Amino acid sequence: MSAPARPLNFVDHGKVKIKPSRHFPHVENEQIVPLIVHEFASAAAEMPVVFVKNAETGEFTPVAIMGFETGENVFHGETWRGSYVPAVVMHHPFALMPSKEDPEQLQLILIETDEVLNGTEGEALFTESGEESKYLASRKEALGKYFEHTHVTKSFVNFLTEKDLLVEQTLNLEINGQKRQLSGVYLINESKLNALSDEDFLTLRKRGFLSPIYAHFFSIQQLSNLARLKSTKA
Repeated sequence: MSAPARPLNFVDHGKVKIKPSRHFPHVENEQIVPLIVHEFASAAAEMPVVFVKNAETGEFTPVAIMGFETGENVFHGETWRGSYVPAVVMHHPFALMPSKEDPEQLQLILIETDEVLNGTEGEALFTESGEESKYLASRKEALGKYFEHTHVTKSFVNFLTEKDLLVEQTLNLEINGQKRQLSGVYLINESKLNALSDEDFLTLRKRGFLSPIYAHFFSIQQLSNLARLKSTKA
């Protein structure tokens, strides 16, 4: 059962402390995690960056592949088994969600795991007088920037969708002599990309979308890194 999430407030969370960690138990069983376009280059150095399609809405989401099968995350361990940690993983246990009173307004949410609520060490969220700590202010600022970047990511994905550049693929690989397949992923079709009009290609360049596209292409090579991590995972 997932931990409850509650709007952050001094009454409920005045004594809460967050201890910085690279353990991230909340993604232990996550095979994929969503990415924003601004982190494609960093993620691509260690993990495949692909797209998945929502069966109900038909919308695409860019994700990083964490494992070869459902419930597997080869990066998870006592400490994170990689240099780069996706932003959505780092932001935990905080999140921004629309307010129930006004959906146009965002409110800061705290995911109330036992580890969070019972924390006695780490960074305080509030001062004794009830004001936000510098630590909380910095976490809020990072979340705000992340939320802004989700809009850019949506525009990026919308462009790929409108130009029909995303094509479903099955990735074939071999791990310790065993053949595996990853299906249900979508990649940018390089032939279709190269066939774009000069006007569309210029739009990609002006909007800063070429760099994440090339990072996506490069990232597929990181399947071998996932295989290495899988074979050495205790």
